[in-house]
Amino acid sequence: MELHAGTFNPEDFAWKGLTLTATAAKHIRELSIKQGVLGLRLGVKQTGCAGFGYVLNTVSEPAAGDLIYERDGAKLYVSPEAMPFIDGTQVDYVRDGLNQVFKFHNPKAQNQCGCGESFGIQAE
Repeated sequence: MELHAGTFNPEDFAWKGLTLTATAAKHIRELSIKQGVLGLRLGVKQTGCAGFGYVLNTVSEPAAGDLIYERDGAKLYVSPEAMPFIDGTQVDYVRDGLNQVFKFHNPKAQNQCGCGESFGIQAE
């Protein structure tokens, strides 16, 4: 389920944008090459105990209106409808114990659930 932000027009906003760390860009680039896709799409869905969760999917063809954030040849696609929830986020790729995972440093996230799988934001 893609989250739609209601009655606002996302084109009326000037976004700060998203940033990719060097390690996130490297991993996205490697995944893109390995899977033969253009990059990854970052979205948001309603889920978890805190309200929202991040969703990453591969992109074979961009959607109309996609915002594209690029670093070192890695492309991250985002729909304008997701931006109110993730604007200003830094996407990182880190080793967490035995796992390697994407981490999202989202300045809009006011709280997170205990497991870190979902986040909540405060209306502006």
